[in-house]
Amino acid sequence: MNLPYPLFIALRYLKSKKQHRGISFNTVVAISGVAVGVMALLVVLSVMSGFHEDLQKKILGANAHVIVQSFKGGIEEYPSVIEKLQGVPHVVSLSPFVLGQVMVSAGPRAHGVFLRGIEPSSELRTTDILKHIKQGSVKNLVRKEGDAPWIVIGRELAGMLGVSTGDPVNVISPVGEMGPLGMLPKVKQFRVAAIFEMGMFEYDTSLVLTDIRAAQEFFGFGSAVSGVELRLDDIYRAPDVRDAVKERLGFPFHARDWMQMNRNLFSALKLEKFAMFVILILIVLVASFNIVSTLMMNVMEKQKEIAILKSMGATHKGIMLVFMLQGLLIGLIGTTIGIAGGYLLGKILNNYEIIKLPADVYYLSKLPVKMKWIDFVVVSVSAVTISFLSTLYPSYYAAKMKPVESLRYE
Repeated sequence: MNLPYPLFIALRYLKSKKQHRGISFNTVVAISGVAVGVMALLVVLSVMSGFHEDLQKKILGANAHVIVQSFKGGIEEYPSVIEKLQGVPHVVSLSPFVLGQVMVSAGPRAHGVFLRGIEPSSELRTTDILKHIKQGSVKNLVRKEGDAPWIVIGRELAGMLGVSTGDPVNVISPVGEMGPLGMLPKVKQFRVAAIFEMGMFEYDTSLVLTDIRAAQEFFGFGSAVSGVELRLDDIYRAPDVRDAVKERLGFPFHARDWMQMNRNLFSALKLEKFAMFVILILIVLVASFNIVSTLMMNVMEKQKEIAILKSMGATHKGIMLVFMLQGLLIGLIGTTIGIAGGYLLGKILNNYEIIKLPADVYYLSKLPVKMKWIDFVVVSVSAVTISFLSTLYPSYYAAKMKPVESLRYE
């Protein structure tokens, strides 16, 4: 198969001058620069995507996709509200809840938490907390006559308090009750029925669950609830469902979706990912200077060959094409090696969990990696485009050389 002469010459120029034994050192440096830049960019973007997805998964695992509440503070006739919401498109399950801030103590140890009153059967269909129980069982979430009400706590909180399943804990409300000596804190004893682990420090230390009736009694809600949780079949339809809920229920009810409740966090993550892309693409830009220097050295070394090609009828376009193809080949080879290296390193980081994270600082206990094809496409196109642009000046310089001046002293 006969190759076009610009491609044939470009492939020859990639090799070393001595007997064409291998790729020249300058070419290796240029390819390595592109490969390292692409690999670093892919790994960082994959980590950012994994962090975003893992954080989103944990947040949505512990919280509903849409929450319906009332401006009056509580929802009295919540069964009728649930009945009205049953037919809303994309809603697959609903669950009432009671929420309040309390202090949980065991002996001399205490910690501030959010106490959420739930119905275990409906909560299992609405959130994933009860699916992450590590000690105890959902079957234990039954209050027997005369026993203390059950409570489910996170593993980190259990370690802080030094308790396990079956142990008693005291729940203290900051809103006290009037006693003979004035306002006294409200204290009630609960029994640890199960311990969950979401893998996110904030939830494992600051969220506890109990029976909805026990929470209503403790907070003095009567028959009212704080709100109703909705789980959707498509989390990205949450704004549509939120609007449909508002229209169906009207005032004084309002709804918030998970995007609204975590807008600042996810917006910051997107901005950080874009900033890292811009910063790391500079590595590829630096590597492009190696391509420029390699091509310029080739042009200076090959002045005689360029002159001979021109005297044989090669056009300016043909000469430009030779060096443009040479630089493009460097970019393509480097990008291919970088993609393979980035994919392999991403797999290693994801499968073997080499890097551990302090959960109390980063919310996550391990470095998450999520490789997306769109990241690979964007990085590949960017790297090849930068490599191609870096060939323009050396190719133009080679094309405008005059064969007579190059051959004058030969």
